[in-house]
Amino acid sequence: MNIEDRIKELNLQLPPAPPLGGVYKPVIQVGNMLYVSGQGPVRNDTSLITGKLGKDLTTREGYDAARQVGLTMLATMKAQLGDLKNVKRLVKTLGMVNGQPDFYDHPKVINGFSELMVELLGDDLGKGARSAVGMTLPGNIAVEIEAIFEMHGS
Repeated sequence: MNIEDRIKELNLQLPPAPPLGGVYKPVIQVGNMLYVSGQGPVRNDTSLITGKLGKDLTTREGYDAARQVGLTMLATMKAQLGDLKNVKRLVKTLGMVNGQPDFYDHPKVINGFSELMVELLGDDLGKGARSAVGMTLPGNIAVEIEAIFEMHGS
Protein backbone atom coordinates (compact mmCIF):
# COMPACT_ATOMS: atom_id res chain seq x y z
CA MET A 1 0.00 0.00 0.00
CA ASN A 2 1.40 3.41 -0.86
CA ILE A 3 1.36 6.39 1.49
CA GLU A 4 -1.52 8.13 -0.33
CA ASP A 5 -3.74 5.06 0.12
CA ARG A 6 -2.77 4.90 3.78
CA ILE A 7 -3.65 8.60 4.31
CA LYS A 8 -7.13 7.88 2.91
CA GLU A 9 -7.50 4.70 4.95
CA LEU A 10 -6.73 6.62 8.17
CA ASN A 11 -9.12 9.46 7.17
CA LEU A 12 -6.35 12.04 7.46
CA GLN A 13 -6.62 15.42 5.79
CA LEU A 14 -3.59 17.24 4.45
CA PRO A 15 -3.64 20.99 5.06
CA PRO A 16 -2.87 23.42 2.24
CA ALA A 17 0.83 23.46 1.41
CA PRO A 18 2.30 26.61 2.97
CA PRO A 19 3.73 29.40 0.83
CA LEU A 20 7.50 29.92 0.78
CA GLY A 21 8.80 31.89 3.73
CA GLY A 22 12.21 32.79 2.32
CA VAL A 23 14.77 32.08 -0.37
CA TYR A 24 14.83 28.28 -0.61
CA LYS A 25 13.24 25.30 -2.30
CA PRO A 26 10.70 23.38 -0.20
CA VAL A 27 11.80 20.04 -1.67
CA ILE A 28 14.94 18.92 -3.51
CA GLN A 29 15.31 15.46 -5.01
CA VAL A 30 18.80 14.12 -5.65
CA GLY A 31 18.69 10.64 -7.12
CA ASN A 32 16.34 8.63 -4.91
CA MET A 33 16.73 10.95 -1.93
CA LEU A 34 14.18 13.67 -1.16
CA TYR A 35 15.24 16.52 1.11
CA VAL A 36 12.37 18.47 2.65
CA SER A 37 12.96 21.94 4.09
CA GLY A 38 11.76 22.78 7.58
CA GLN A 39 7.99 22.73 7.89
CA GLY A 40 5.76 24.27 10.55
CA PRO A 41 2.42 23.12 11.95
CA VAL A 42 -0.16 24.43 9.47
CA ARG A 43 -3.78 23.68 10.37
CA ASN A 44 -6.39 22.93 7.71
CA ASP A 45 -7.62 26.54 7.96
CA THR A 46 -4.01 27.70 7.16
CA SER A 47 -3.40 29.09 10.66
CA LEU A 48 -0.24 28.04 12.50
CA ILE A 49 0.08 26.34 15.86
CA THR A 50 2.18 28.74 17.92
CA GLY A 51 3.53 29.00 21.43
CA LYS A 52 6.36 27.85 23.65
CA LEU A 53 6.32 24.36 25.10
CA GLY A 54 6.39 24.48 28.87
CA LYS A 55 4.72 27.90 28.92
CA ASP A 56 1.91 28.20 26.36
CA LEU A 57 1.58 24.56 25.34
CA THR A 58 1.70 21.20 27.09
CA THR A 59 3.83 18.30 25.91
CA ARG A 60 0.66 16.69 24.50
CA GLU A 61 -0.21 19.86 22.57
CA GLY A 62 3.36 19.88 21.23
CA TYR A 63 2.98 16.24 20.20
CA ASP A 64 -0.19 17.16 18.31
CA ALA A 65 1.63 20.10 16.68
CA ALA A 66 4.44 17.79 15.56
CA ARG A 67 1.89 15.39 14.10
CA GLN A 68 0.36 18.33 12.22
CA VAL A 69 3.83 19.19 10.89
CA GLY A 70 3.91 15.70 9.42
CA LEU A 71 0.69 16.35 7.55
CA THR A 72 1.99 19.77 6.45
CA MET A 73 5.19 18.17 5.19
CA LEU A 74 3.26 15.60 3.17
CA ALA A 75 1.11 18.41 1.71
CA THR A 76 4.28 20.26 0.66
CA MET A 77 5.77 17.12 -0.84
CA LYS A 78 2.57 16.39 -2.76
CA ALA A 79 2.38 19.98 -4.05
CA GLN A 80 5.96 19.76 -5.30
CA LEU A 81 5.93 16.18 -6.63
CA GLY A 82 2.32 15.85 -7.82
CA ASP A 83 1.68 12.79 -5.65
CA LEU A 84 3.25 10.78 -2.83
CA LYS A 85 3.20 7.36 -4.46
CA ASN A 86 6.99 7.09 -4.79
CA VAL A 87 7.75 7.75 -1.11
CA LYS A 88 9.54 4.63 0.10
CA ARG A 89 10.88 5.39 3.58
CA LEU A 90 11.76 8.04 6.12
CA VAL A 91 15.54 8.28 6.44
CA LYS A 92 16.24 11.21 8.81
CA THR A 93 14.26 13.68 10.92
CA LEU A 94 15.44 16.88 12.54
CA GLY A 95 12.77 18.00 15.01
CA MET A 96 13.01 21.51 16.46
CA VAL A 97 10.84 22.41 19.45
CA ASN A 98 10.08 25.97 20.57
CA GLY A 99 10.48 25.34 24.29
CA GLN A 100 11.17 27.25 27.46
CA PRO A 101 14.77 26.92 28.71
CA ASP A 102 13.59 24.43 31.35
CA PHE A 103 11.54 22.30 28.91
CA TYR A 104 13.21 18.91 28.42
CA ASP A 105 10.63 16.72 26.66
CA HIS A 106 11.68 17.49 23.08
CA PRO A 107 11.74 13.79 22.08
CA LYS A 108 8.19 13.27 23.40
CA VAL A 109 7.00 16.21 21.27
CA ILE A 110 8.71 14.99 18.09
CA ASN A 111 7.16 11.56 18.65
CA GLY A 112 3.99 13.12 17.20
CA PHE A 113 5.72 13.32 13.81
CA SER A 114 7.54 10.01 14.16
CA GLU A 115 4.47 8.02 15.16
CA LEU A 116 2.52 9.48 12.21
CA MET A 117 5.28 8.31 9.83
CA VAL A 118 5.11 4.81 11.38
CA GLU A 119 1.32 4.80 10.93
CA LEU A 120 1.74 5.72 7.27
CA LEU A 121 4.85 3.78 6.25
CA GLY A 122 5.01 0.95 8.77
CA ASP A 123 7.38 0.21 11.64
CA ASP A 124 10.46 -0.44 9.51
CA LEU A 125 10.08 2.16 6.75
CA GLY A 126 8.49 4.83 8.94
CA LYS A 127 11.32 4.95 11.51
CA GLY A 128 14.46 6.80 10.55
CA ALA A 129 17.42 8.37 12.29
CA ARG A 130 16.27 11.35 14.37
CA SER A 131 17.29 14.37 16.40
CA ALA A 132 14.97 16.38 18.66
CA VAL A 133 16.28 19.71 19.91
CA GLY A 134 15.00 22.91 21.46
CA MET A 135 15.37 26.41 20.04
CA THR A 136 13.54 29.63 19.33
CA LEU A 137 11.52 29.26 16.14
CA PRO A 138 10.34 31.83 13.58
CA GLY A 139 6.87 33.27 14.10
CA ASN A 140 6.76 31.56 17.50
CA ILE A 141 5.65 28.31 15.82
CA ALA A 142 5.55 25.42 18.28
CA VAL A 143 7.51 22.91 16.18
CA GLU A 144 9.53 22.85 12.96
CA ILE A 145 10.68 19.64 11.30
CA GLU A 146 12.87 18.89 8.31
CA ALA A 147 13.29 15.40 6.91
CA ILE A 148 14.97 13.22 4.34
CA PHE A 149 13.03 10.48 2.54
CA GLU A 150 14.10 7.73 0.19
CA MET A 151 11.99 7.48 -2.94
CA HIS A 152 11.29 4.43 -5.08
CA GLY A 153 13.39 4.40 -8.24
CA SER A 154 12.10 6.35 -11.20
